[in-house]
Amino acid sequence: MLIKDKEKFFSKPIVVCLCAVFCCILWGSAFPCVKIGYKLFEIDQSSPACLMLFAGMRFTLAGVFVIAFGCATQKKFIAPKPKNIWRVLVVALFQTAMQYTFFYIGLANNTGVKSSVLNGLGVFFTILIACFIFRTEKFNLIKLAGCILGFGGVILLNLDGFSFNFTLLGEGFIIFSGLSSAVAAGFVKIFSKHEDTTALCGYQFFIGGIVLVIIGLSFGGRITHIDVGAAFMLIYLAFLSACAFTLQGFLLKYNPVSKVAVFKSTNPLFGALFSAVILSEYSQLLSWFTLLALVLVCAGIFIINKFGERKPKPAPVVTAPETAEVTPAAEQTEENNQNSE
Repeated sequence: MLIKDKEKFFSKPIVVCLCAVFCCILWGSAFPCVKIGYKLFEIDQSSPACLMLFAGMRFTLAGVFVIAFGCATQKKFIAPKPKNIWRVLVVALFQTAMQYTFFYIGLANNTGVKSSVLNGLGVFFTILIACFIFRTEKFNLIKLAGCILGFGGVILLNLDGFSFNFTLLGEGFIIFSGLSSAVAAGFVKIFSKHEDTTALCGYQFFIGGIVLVIIGLSFGGRITHIDVGAAFMLIYLAFLSACAFTLQGFLLKYNPVSKVAVFKSTNPLFGALFSAVILSEYSQLLSWFTLLALVLVCAGIFIINKFGERKPKPAPVVTAPETAEVTPAAEQTEENNQNSE
């Protein structure tokens, strides 16, 4: 697929909507699957080092999947250009290493309910950083209204039992995780203009995952149990990360960051749905809080995608007045007339 064909395809509103929602479905399924993975691998959830090691295994494998996919589709071995290696390292630092170090430690020191709410702040952060730091798009009241509606839905979804206690290693690290993800989205938007999106996503996953493995092992993290079920779950978690982040990379490359980021407001909704089905947690799903939250989130998505990017009106076409064509003979006659005068 040619670059112009890709841009035309991935910038279609219906494609943006379907692809972004599909990414959120995959990310939503990760919530119960990670919990199941903890049990299958018999991971000590009180040990941040073990959590880092588990995350590193997941994202290293995700990087291998993305790189293999790129090699198969492009029919050659893909690698970032030497001049772009620093760009891959920057994305790996923010997107994988920092984000999931903050997230897993914060999650270990916090409740899942509050973590999901605070993680929803990433939508706000992504749009604000894109507008005010990277300046890849303009901020307006419509985007603000869409963000408020979407995040309001996230808060409403988790309103029951919500408290406002704050600790650095708990709530603070979850917020830092959202900030890191937002910064990474801005870098992906810019760097994808200079590097192949698949190579950028694949190698940042692989490098970031290796960093997490090193951190986990250095602080005493160990995986002591593995079986077929555990291996299958690890493969699925790696696959969903590889697929969702690569697809999001293409969406960010050809669309405004806010248009893509606002769909992340649906992550807690899909997380609640999959948790209800897989983990039998039906109480939150079957409440009017969830239904109203769904309406708010969808309203926020619709507003930003429909009205968030105001296209300038085309300038009126000014046609030059028709002028009589002057032939060389006419020019000579006019010159003779001027000389005779």
